[in-house]
Amino acid sequence: MGCLKNLIRAVILALAIVGFLSLGGKELVMKYCSQWFNPSQETILERAKKVGDFSGINEEFELEKATGMFGYNGVVAEHKASGQKLIIVDSNKKPLLTKADLQSANIEEKLKEVTGKVKYQALSVEDLQVTKKGTMYSYGASVPYVRFNAKISKLPIGDVSGIISVAETKDGENRLLISANEKDKYSQLISEEFFRAVK
Repeated sequence: MGCLKNLIRAVILALAIVGFLSLGGKELVMKYCSQWFNPSQETILERAKKVGDFSGINEEFELEKATGMFGYNGVVAEHKASGQKLIIVDSNKKPLLTKADLQSANIEEKLKEVTGKVKYQALSVEDLQVTKKGTMYSYGASVPYVRFNAKISKLPIGDVSGIISVAETKDGENRLLISANEKDKYSQLISEEFFRAVK
């Protein structure tokens, strides 16, 4: 008797699925999945508003993702011609770094501590070295940054260069700014152009 009940349930479930698919259910599911996994630029821009105003960036840049990362809201963009990645993380609730950290003498230790927190099995940052300190413009103000070189293990790119900065919004919230590319392809001009446009 138990087998007959299970067989009837399976037949009813199969008929329900066939009915759903014949009424356009497949297209509905595909559309929903496409929007979830490959959102439009408008959808990404809407999500990115939690982190900043990206309406001023030019067509050289493309927003790739606006989502939660490591428990933080973040935006990932790419410079189309060079492949340089630009990341902004809303770190207000649990600041990973502060402006004071960037200006301190032990910034390399702080950076190693932060990269240790976000270490993945498939990716780890090694031999991190700060090569320069400077300032740039973002979120409507001058912000400090540190330039770095590092090795990324378990990825085909190996050596990378980039910057890490901390900006403050008009509301006093912290934003962690990161830009990186392969060591010989990194451009400070690209970083400054993108971050200057974010408000």
